Amino acid sequence: MSLLVISLAPRPHLGARSGAPGDAAAPLRAPAEFDYVLSRDGLLAARHGRCAPALMPKADTVVAVAAAADLAWHRVSLPKAPQARLRAALAGVLEEALLEDTEDTHLAVAPGASAGNDTWVVAMHRAWLVLQLGALEAAGIVVDRVVPQAEPGEPARGHFQLDNPEDDRALSLVWARPDGVLVLRPSGTLMRHWLAGPGPDQPPTLWSAEPAAVAAAEQGLGQPVEVLSRADAALQAAQSAWNLRQFDLANRPRGVRALRKGWRSLSGPAWRPLRVGLAVLVLVQLVGLNAWAWKQRHELRAARAEQVALLQATFPNVRAVLDAPVQMQRETEQLRAVAGRPGDTDLEPMLQAVAGAWPQGRPLEGLRFEPGQLTLSVGGWPDEDIAELSQQLEPEGWRIERNGPQLTLRRAPGGRS
Repeated sequence: MSLLVISLAPRPHLGARSGAPGDAAAPLRAPAEFDYVLSRDGLLAARHGRCAPALMPKADTVVAVAAAADLAWHRVSLPKAPQARLRAALAGVLEEALLEDTEDTHLAVAPGASAGNDTWVVAMHRAWLVLQLGALEAAGIVVDRVVPQAEPGEPARGHFQLDNPEDDRALSLVWARPDGVLVLRPSGTLMRHWLAGPGPDQPPTLWSAEPAAVAAAEQGLGQPVEVLSRADAALQAAQSAWNLRQFDLANRPRGVRALRKGWRSLSGPAWRPLRVGLAVLVLVQLVGLNAWAWKQRHELRAARAEQVALLQATFPNVRAVLDAPVQMQRETEQLRAVAGRPGDTDLEPMLQAVAGAWPQGRPLEGLRFEPGQLTLSVGGWPDEDIAELSQQLEPEGWRIERNGPQLTLRRAPGGRS
């Protein structure tokens, strides 16, 4: 299942919004391009780069990574409130700790959090997040999850990166510790003190750096660091269980999106046994249907062969067999005619059938016989007499059709012979 990881741009400083220092009134604008990583299995990068949203590759799942500098981490006791009012309750708890108005702040709760227990809550600028998600969705990219670039946890992890790849001095450190996440400029005496080795009771920090920042990181730490490319760091962040799309920014699957999400779920490894079982079941059904169809064809050919054999054994003069039942009926009729015996649809049997069911006292004004049908003129018979005549003849395999004062007698399809 392919994965597309998009790195959201850090929120610009007030003086950088329009390019003019101190221009704080200029509105925020979504970036024209985003960094992305495409992975075929969600683990290894198959392609990465930077481009406009409309030019990004397609993938089954899309995850956006929010810059660590845009996230503030708060440790609070989760309020006991209904889901519809949880966001308002969190805003009340964090009102004094937030740097911006609660209406301008987006909040997200740690996965698996339960009411009454301490948990992490992330706060970030809502308008900047909405602006970037809107730019992606306008290009047809629906972001399934938004994850943090780094999250608190053990062991502590520090990653050195260049905020501006063209400026070696734009070095920053994203330091995720059990007590929160810091974004620092690793320079000066204070920073050396912060980066001093952990105490004897604390596990060591796992240090990494992107290739362009390795030299500066090792010089500042005085020890080697793991080389972690920007693409691999983005894929690593995408494995987080967090999803910052909560409350009013949560995805609401509808229509095609619901089908797409359900298909992705069924395509996952957890449903592989079910998919294999369904494939085996379909294969067994196909094999069974083909076997049954072959058996039916074999029995039909055998029955036709028996009909041909019976026809040729009974009437040796028949050489070419095109339709055995029809030819046998024709040959039988010819033998009957030669023997002088009346057929089932000859005049005498039809008159005998009508005479046996004829209503007493009803006159017959005339009749006309044609091969297979007998037409009777009955004048002004009431409907009851005609219905009674038809009911008595029907069990014998005859059918009466009425046309004004005339009744036509024929052998019913499938009737007695």
